[in-house]
Amino acid sequence: MIEINTITSQVLQNCDISDSRHAGVYSVCGLALRLRDMYKWEMGLDPWVEKDSSEILDWIGDREEKWDNLAEEDFEEITVLGTPYDPFDTRAINAVLEHQGFFYGAGYARSLKPTFFLAVLEEKKKVAGHTIYILGRELARDLFTSPALAQDNCILIRKDSAKLFLWDKMFYIKKSGRHALRFALESYGLKDQHSDALRQNLERISSAETETYIYHELGEIQDTVFDREIWREIIAAYPHTLVELLARTVKDLLADTNEYGTFQYITRERKTASLALYVAFIEGLTKELFPELRPAFEGFVQTHDWDLIEQAVFAGYDRAKQYAETIINIHQEGKQKNNNKWVEDEIAKNLLAHLNV
Repeated sequence: MIEINTITSQVLQNCDISDSRHAGVYSVCGLALRLRDMYKWEMGLDPWVEKDSSEILDWIGDREEKWDNLAEEDFEEITVLGTPYDPFDTRAINAVLEHQGFFYGAGYARSLKPTFFLAVLEEKKKVAGHTIYILGRELARDLFTSPALAQDNCILIRKDSAKLFLWDKMFYIKKSGRHALRFALESYGLKDQHSDALRQNLERISSAETETYIYHELGEIQDTVFDREIWREIIAAYPHTLVELLARTVKDLLADTNEYGTFQYITRERKTASLALYVAFIEGLTKELFPELRPAFEGFVQTHDWDLIEQAVFAGYDRAKQYAETIINIHQEGKQKNNNKWVEDEIAKNLLAHLNV
């Protein structure tokens, strides 16, 4: 039997090292929210539980002191059954862990922040020919969390992170998204939308949204417009810049709007609630690149005409495709010029200038 507590400690150490080096990639507000969520996870609190701020601030102070002592440390190998593995060798590590009912994740998040986690494996299944891992309780994690991600050409659903993600999205929703959120919750049978009702139904709604997350990842894996290798090259060349943010947003929008992705699933299955949640939560660059969606949704609320949504999705896909092709062309020309600054300026002038950023 594997020593899961020892492995957990190794993964947690790498999580802390990553956070110590890369906490600066987040805004002050973004870091505060992530630390608050990490505190809840570490203390085993439900997403809606809010502790006294002084208690959280003390915990943050201890965490930052810990980070100060780790900033120069190297990532540790992950030793499983006496064999040490590179911490990014997820295939080899999971070849052992999966048989013991656990799953390990490692990779690079936004601004190339290394990210690690370890979770209980609840279910393994196939969707559209791809292996899906449903992960339950997380034993180790860093500041970065996501409801779903692709790793080694498989799709991982992080149930703990998904539940916290959904709660935060609902709790901090902007005024412009409240109408769509009400519509979504009503579609899930919640006429009473007070906090008690949301708490009681959070698990159910989060579970019901799992397929939506899966199809986003399927759309990203199947995307042929924004070549994955070129996309990774761009992300690596322009970390923590508007170029990276735009490339990630365009890639996500292609995944949502292509023939394999999120909206293909939503429209095929007539997932009214999932549609409304997408509209409720859309913001930032995605909202700017997909302006057709909200007017189409308002028409849908009155008519329940799915053609309105499909037309908006076609328009969103076409725009994302055009942006992807332009980004790739500018990047390739910049490589020939050996001039990253020129690329940033051209993307700002030709693409970002047309968006409200």
